[in-house]
Amino acid sequence: MSSIVSTASLATTLKHRRQGLSERLSVPVLLWSGQSNARNFPANTYPFRASSHFLYFAGLSLENAVIRLEAGQLQLFMDEASPASALWHGPSPSPRAIADQIGADAVYPLEELSLWASGAATIAAQDAATRMQQSQILGRSVVAANQPAGVDLDLTRAIVALRLSHDPEALKEIQRAIDISVEAHRAGMAATQTASMEAGVRAALEGVLLAHNVTTAYTSIVTVQGEVLHNNHYHHPLQAGDLLLVDAGAETETGWAADITRTWPVSGQFSATQLALYEVVLAAHDACIAALRPGVEYRDLHLLAARILAEGLVDLGILRGNPETLVEQDAHALFFPHGIGHLLGLDVHDMEDLGDLAGYAVGRQRSDRFGLGYLRLNGPLKPGMVVTIEPGFYQVPAILQDPARRSTYREQVNWDHLEKFADVRGIRIEDDVLVTETGARVLTAALPTEARAIEALVQP
Repeated sequence: MSSIVSTASLATTLKHRRQGLSERLSVPVLLWSGQSNARNFPANTYPFRASSHFLYFAGLSLENAVIRLEAGQLQLFMDEASPASALWHGPSPSPRAIADQIGADAVYPLEELSLWASGAATIAAQDAATRMQQSQILGRSVVAANQPAGVDLDLTRAIVALRLSHDPEALKEIQRAIDISVEAHRAGMAATQTASMEAGVRAALEGVLLAHNVTTAYTSIVTVQGEVLHNNHYHHPLQAGDLLLVDAGAETETGWAADITRTWPVSGQFSATQLALYEVVLAAHDACIAALRPGVEYRDLHLLAARILAEGLVDLGILRGNPETLVEQDAHALFFPHGIGHLLGLDVHDMEDLGDLAGYAVGRQRSDRFGLGYLRLNGPLKPGMVVTIEPGFYQVPAILQDPARRSTYREQVNWDHLEKFADVRGIRIEDDVLVTETGARVLTAALPTEARAIEALVQP
């Protein structure tokens, strides 16, 4: 289980959360934490992390545990640790001690769970073994989390309503994850001059997380191949003239995430072409943050970024035509194929296990347009939400060398001129932003985005 946090504040927060659930749902709820998975042999397990829906109401990453929620009450179902566990891993807190810490009203062994399961709603676990257990205990089929029906759909909608806007304890944890992540990014920048390959920067960055006794919220991206959006390889050498794209964030002991991306020159100085495109991406980033406030449609922020990017690319001679028309034609998506960002919370893409039930307002469906189809959030912003803003520019060979796309956009793209920007493989700038009652607050503001400030952090 995770380290002990303030019992009083944790128990109070969890009580408020389950009271909020009881106001939205009248049926009992069972939420499973999940269980660890073995790597090749039973004793060698992957790091365990409890289901985020369980974590939201239980507060601790307990393995092989279930909570029952009804009318604002919480019951914990969990077995005592085995003697073998104590031999190899040391003593564990008793289920009774854990129940006291999280403010549970009662605690029972797992074998009694079936006695309390009648009529309960749930959310399907990600691992198959736990999902099978859910079906056995509930006596019914439990479908995937992104396809709930009946009482499970009612529960999903209630949890989405709660988790979309973060309470003070959640915001405190997110800010802690961010503060550690900012320190880590600064360490990665400082290490760039002496690192021989990407792995050296990754080591410096993740070493900061380890020193704070936290983990990564997702697999870190530290790459000179910035056109590979989720590149998880670290063996490439660092050479003068390269841009290094780093997308990395911490996860606190209680599961709350940060998500930050910066792009910097390995040499400590952007080339003229790199700087020109960096400023275009930064302009889109800044425009979106300036426009962010309650009631604004997140889709409109995406389209704003697209238009700013198109304007910048026209000014640089890469695109031809009217920027608004180019966006309507999805020409900008040749270089910005993903969405402007996503929800952030207990997961880096918060509640994405629920498919579009969390990210898309009721009645809305994903677009089939090039670029827009990857928009992860489509609805009005509300106070308490934390979202990312992460525009980018990428030269993805699979897109730019596709004969059909080159034919479609033969007039809109100055393909010959584009070759002058060959030293820009990928640029992304990402910040985490809280929607306030009147506007927005950049939670990651301690890590600069301006090109000259970035250069100063990289240079010895």
